[in-house]
Amino acid sequence: MRIPHIYQPSPLTLGDDVLLNDDAAGHIGRVLRMKPSQQVSLFNGEGGEYLCELSAVSKKEVRATILEYIDKQVESPLCVHLGQGISRGDKMEFTIQKAVELGVTEITPLFSERCGVKLNVERLHKKHQQWQKIAVAAAEQSGRNFVPTIHAPIKLEHWLEQPSDEIKITLHPRAQYSIKTLAQSQTSNDAISEIRFLVGPEGGFTDEEIAQTKQAEFIDIKLGPRVLRTETAALTVLSALQLQFGDLG
Repeated sequence: MRIPHIYQPSPLTLGDDVLLNDDAAGHIGRVLRMKPSQQVSLFNGEGGEYLCELSAVSKKEVRATILEYIDKQVESPLCVHLGQGISRGDKMEFTIQKAVELGVTEITPLFSERCGVKLNVERLHKKHQQWQKIAVAAAEQSGRNFVPTIHAPIKLEHWLEQPSDEIKITLHPRAQYSIKTLAQSQTSNDAISEIRFLVGPEGGFTDEEIAQTKQAEFIDIKLGPRVLRTETAALTVLSALQLQFGDLG
């Protein structure tokens, strides 16, 4: 049986008896129904993971004794910041979950003219919390020891204005470059290690928004002759980037 891999956002030290937070305790106690003396792997996002033995499991609390530190690193050498146009229903959740599994580093949900999602301040805050929890669960499932940051949603133009030294790309069906030729299009001989890429919502970007991406020095790339849905596009680009510059393949 695979040892459960659980995120515990607190300092972890060999020999300590750790009181797990509510999310971790709920997953271990109510979902997995684990018992004392069983083992779990904890990580806090600061590198590596910790083999632990459960010392107490009850409805009120779960405690674990840290037995061993394991210097396990599974992060891609490619840092990717995804700017994703907010999509309706569970499509956004799906995109976040799978992007984390594919090694994304950061995700910023973006409001654009055609995103079609309207949320008041309270609902937006709850959505943001929910998206971050999805990222945590995806990191646990995929064996990552780092939880990608899901930034608070902002307007597209504000994201484009953020200073960045990353290679910046966006999708366009008539683009000159593909991901295969992206490396050759750069003037520097250094390997590409940081990329910021932009995916539009279900309705796509307006002409004005496309002009804004060009002004922000985003490079248009194409994926192929077929039109992809927004959630398919994000994951296809991320897979291709990891294959070309990261650790897939």
